Amino acid sequence: MDVKEVIKERRSVRSYKPEEIPEEDLTAILQAARLAPSARNRQSWRFVITRDEKLREELAHAAHEQMFISKAPVVIAAVALDPEYVMGCEVPAYAVDLAIAVDHMTLQAVELGLGTCWIGAFSQDQVKKILKIPDRYKVVALLPVGYPSTSGGAKSRKSLEEIVCYETFK
Repeated sequence: MDVKEVIKERRSVRSYKPEEIPEEDLTAILQAARLAPSARNRQSWRFVITRDEKLREELAHAAHEQMFISKAPVVIAAVALDPEYVMGCEVPAYAVDLAIAVDHMTLQAVELGLGTCWIGAFSQDQVKKILKIPDRYKVVALLPVGYPSTSGGAKSRKSLEEIVCYETFK
């Protein structure tokens, strides 16, 4: 599958088969994150892999009762280790850095026939407590990973004319 095809196929998966993910596939997904660029190449992140069924269920409750999360065989928590660092453009680096890394993981998952769903709705405090993440860090996303139990339809997207302008903002 080429990158254009992977991008077209990527969708949010909320229903997973109860199949384990081969270790080499999980490693490939994590390698994709490791290779992602970051501000000043700091790679100021940590990825917490959760396979334990009880912990996945607790994470689903902490994610505002999105119980489908617990059905994925793996949940990855993307954690910023330096949430105070701000780039020269006045944007927190962790938000951009981890968005790139998590997106790399989602695309690698598609190539491997796996599905993901970027979860941003969760209690920061509860997730930190469940995964024993120190208070000074920030959980940016939860990423359930597994084999989709249903096939997805085409995503609707705005046209380029609706989202692009040239030379100046219009």
